[in-house]
Amino acid sequence: MRYRSTRGEAPLVSADKALRAGVAPDGGLYLPETLPHFEPGDFASDASLGTLASRLLAPFFAGSPLAQPLDAICASAFDFPLPLVTPDAQEPGLQVLELFHGPTGAFKDFGARFLFRAFDAIASADDPITVLAATSGDTGGAVGCAAEGARHARAVILFPKGRISAFQERQLCCWREPVTALRVSGDFDACQRLVKTAFADTRLSARHGLTSANSISIGRLLPQMAYWASASLDVFSKTGLKPGLIVPTGNLGNAFAAVLARACGLPIGPIVLATNANATLSDWHTSGQYSARQSIATLANAMDVGAPSNFERLSCFGDELIEDVVRIDDDAIRARITACQQGSGYIACPHTATALEAFARMTPERKAARPWIAAATAHPYKFADVVEPLTGVSLTPPPALAEVLQRPVHVSDIDATIEALAAQLGAPARA
Repeated sequence: MRYRSTRGEAPLVSADKALRAGVAPDGGLYLPETLPHFEPGDFASDASLGTLASRLLAPFFAGSPLAQPLDAICASAFDFPLPLVTPDAQEPGLQVLELFHGPTGAFKDFGARFLFRAFDAIASADDPITVLAATSGDTGGAVGCAAEGARHARAVILFPKGRISAFQERQLCCWREPVTALRVSGDFDACQRLVKTAFADTRLSARHGLTSANSISIGRLLPQMAYWASASLDVFSKTGLKPGLIVPTGNLGNAFAAVLARACGLPIGPIVLATNANATLSDWHTSGQYSARQSIATLANAMDVGAPSNFERLSCFGDELIEDVVRIDDDAIRARITACQQGSGYIACPHTATALEAFARMTPERKAARPWIAAATAHPYKFADVVEPLTGVSLTPPPALAEVLQRPVHVSDIDATIEALAAQLGAPARA
């Protein structure tokens, strides 16, 4: 399998080189040159998530140094539960895919754990990797956790000052070597621009072996296909119907992973995107015209993206791949969190609430046409400052998140300039 740039001006590369580069030399994002095709019967009904992921991803890593260790990488990366739950008995056609049972309580654990295990398999002490990760919340925590203790890869995490929850910030800054947390004076898009600028600086990139763990990395997207495959196969085997997916999204990585899985033949029906008040995607879907803009801060802050990077990938596949984009503002997020808890006892984080609200707005006919799966992207405890006042419920952190509160934090403040970032990349490791 070889990988091409979305901009078509870079050479084709193998999977390991695409993962290592993060971004193509022409500034584009990597896509598989071709896609494999699967049938539901290609996957054993009793397969673990790691086994299913290895079967699904094998064609994408064929011919690369990652082909041989792929089984072990998947088994190690996907070693936590992936439950499908029915949050409301009054709405049996909706199931929630809880993606927050990994070590940092967010769906980003899937891609980050896979990616760092892959990096350790292809890097060496003489040829190390530096991962730059811009984050508006959950990505950085997952990257930091996955990187802690890595042998040949370090992580440098950039996050916007004052734009994430207190717990999220602590979770970004609590990891031991080889992890560095940088608090940037700017919004998420400013952090993302810094990462892209660093990649475009060939001298800086070569000096530090720079690559990405954001969803601009194809190595983050490919493993995220696994949970969409698992959930859709489970529902299809029980109902004979292809479920629709409702995906909370900001940078479009989670959504594009679903698009890829469907394009490979997994039994997935329509894909609906739930966004927050940032209007870039909803305006595009309504008008057909894409216009990036400044992001605005919302309760669902991991989705606060005004210029979603993966739109470049989506546009290569065709605009018709997304059936609907539903824009959910903060008032509607609050109302849905409250309504869920009062109606069924189910407690959702603000991001998950956007997906639940998108389902609630469907017509009865649309709801009844097929089963629906909504992604629950983060544990509600990570947003206790929002959720607890709305529900009146005191949330208890799962053990992995409770441990974060006991860890010391390490963080440096920087301006949103490439000079400030370069200085941090060249700084000696902290004690």
